Amino acid sequence: MIPPREQTGRMLRMNVVCKRNKEAALAAAQGIIERYGPSLEIGLDEECAGRVGHGKAFELEHVADDTDLIVVLGGDGTLLSVARQVRGRDVPILAVNLGSLGFLTEISLEELPEMLARVFAGEYRTSNRAMLDVMVRREGEEIFALSLLNDAVIAKDALARIINIETYVDNDYLTTFRGDGLIVSTPTGSTGYSLAAGGPILYPSLDQIVLTPICPHMLTNRPIILSQEVIVRAKLVSPDEKVILTLDGQVGLPLDYMDEVMMRKSAFSVTLIKSETRGYFEVLRDKLKWGER
Repeated sequence: MIPPREQTGRMLRMNVVCKRNKEAALAAAQGIIERYGPSLEIGLDEECAGRVGHGKAFELEHVADDTDLIVVLGGDGTLLSVARQVRGRDVPILAVNLGSLGFLTEISLEELPEMLARVFAGEYRTSNRAMLDVMVRREGEEIFALSLLNDAVIAKDALARIINIETYVDNDYLTTFRGDGLIVSTPTGSTGYSLAAGGPILYPSLDQIVLTPICPHMLTNRPIILSQEVIVRAKLVSPDEKVILTLDGQVGLPLDYMDEVMMRKSAFSVTLIKSETRGYFEVLRDKLKWGER
């Protein structure tokens, strides 16, 4: 909770991230500066600051440094890129949707002034979202590590043949998935690629992860829900195939034969400020068009 300014005895600090090349985001950021600049210390991401001529800028990797609040102006993709940079710091994120309805950015632009007033008064609700730690080992050495909010996808190149992914849960052999790939998602990510591949929807506060095969060669392979306390280990056992590990749909890493991808619940989490007018199930109904004929 962010206490009112008069209780802190110091200026509140706010960092704002805009979706790239989104004029509505730039206009909203300019409006925030004009409205709250005299009383708050406001930073903008480098690109946005340059576009609107604001003097206080930050690199995205420092979005959670020295701030009490992060405001994201864009869509789910913009929020995912911010979430990976928070790195466990307890800074609430107010995510404002400026495009098509998102699963994560549930606050509308029209709702923003009222939500900011609630935040400054300490009168708001939050949703804590678990993250996933992903690490890649090659010939026994760690070559890559990242914490993410949505999902990790091991998938073949467009021209590759069926790939084999030898999969373990903790030290127990699960199976070797044969198909186009494998998705490992958090509850937050269950409404993304995993859902499109036939995976279940998990309520975002649950403590599970989902393994969803992509176009499995064996029709009996089905998505599996696991405890977030386990370690999932996926080894690429297909030689001479082009395979990519994609994280949150935004970060990619080519995998080599016998590379191992380790995935487990992260010690980090992300705190999202909830809309006062639109709930999670309303977003599901609208986004998935439930009840329509």
